Amino acid sequence: MATLRQLTGETDHFWYRVQIGTPYADSQRDHRAFARGEGRVYLSEDCGATWPYSAEFPDAAHVTFSCIMADGNVLFATRERLFLATDNLRTIAPVAVKNRDGSDFLPHVPQNPDRPGWYFHSLSGQNRWNVHGREMVVWGNYCNVVDGVAPVNIYYTVDGGRTVKIAYTFGRSPYWQDRDAQGAIRPGAELGDPANPTYCRHLHTVVYNPAEDAFYACTGDFDKPEGFECHWLRGTYDAQADTWDWQVIISDSTNSRYKCGGITFIDGSVYWISDSNGPPPYDRGVFRCDPADLRNPAKHECLFNPGVEVGCMVIEGDVFLAAHCAPATPMATGIIISTDGGKSWAQYDLKECGSRSPVRFHERNSDGWFRVDLRTSWVTFSDEVLFIKPKLA
Repeated sequence: MATLRQLTGETDHFWYRVQIGTPYADSQRDHRAFARGEGRVYLSEDCGATWPYSAEFPDAAHVTFSCIMADGNVLFATRERLFLATDNLRTIAPVAVKNRDGSDFLPHVPQNPDRPGWYFHSLSGQNRWNVHGREMVVWGNYCNVVDGVAPVNIYYTVDGGRTVKIAYTFGRSPYWQDRDAQGAIRPGAELGDPANPTYCRHLHTVVYNPAEDAFYACTGDFDKPEGFECHWLRGTYDAQADTWDWQVIISDSTNSRYKCGGITFIDGSVYWISDSNGPPPYDRGVFRCDPADLRNPAKHECLFNPGVEVGCMVIEGDVFLAAHCAPATPMATGIIISTDGGKSWAQYDLKECGSRSPVRFHERNSDGWFRVDLRTSWVTFSDEVLFIKPKLA
């Protein structure tokens, strides 16, 4: 196992440490952590202090998603394949993904085998929800940026990752397709649902609102001649029938507040942070409203405007934690924080990290640390993980 290097520091609002190298701590839950590196995957039971369990996994460098389940098993994915690790990594088995009609969902055969697409990569680190006493994992793929193209789907599992199904498939966009050497879309290899007129580039987040017993999803990214790619959807799940009903509730331009991330429901209100870009003027900030008022910006409260586009945010207790998009900020690694429920805010530049975009915010572990990817450019993986521990009164 390689030796990790570590940077440490603190601000007025938090302590932080950056782990550089492998094992790369890809996800965490309570005292457990899952990592990858050097042809192996790893499991920790002490918040990543030690890694007593490991298993050979040749494609470890291409792990793009992982989620630690309530029973300690780990659902994780490479770019186009999904796996379930059980018994402290003793067994790692492929997971067959099912379409809504029960047939097998199969990844496309890419024109370039080195660019199979990000089928399961999630921009959000929070994908688990307690729904009527049962754990559900529901997430959408942030794709069509690097490593090829992929269809845009919302996935779910209700049995600890043993069975994964598609909850929703977006339409067949003419812009996000696997093309041949001449630049033409290959007949018979088109990606997306041809019967769905709603298409997008990728998912930003999927989140559960227990007050409504409903899921919300938001997408990006551009304004196309055929229409917007930024949508909010609302979906309800019928557990008895194992079926979904999704409706598009908002579609808007790339420079609006509806192009966003970090959607969170707290005490009957919905919070989100704007990823507004494209042509100015920009509609940016951390917003809050009653879900019934989502379509009415006049009833939205802006808690804070960081002045740049922000695609990720996590809220836990009184802590709001978000970060700047590196290509769009004068900061190197910009962190946004509130430790009093959004009453006051601060921004810090962790310059020693270099130009990085913090994404995939995981909730605090048993030692009180949030876990964050540090990506180069916007979403290209580096070998650096940021941990942040707020200073609370």
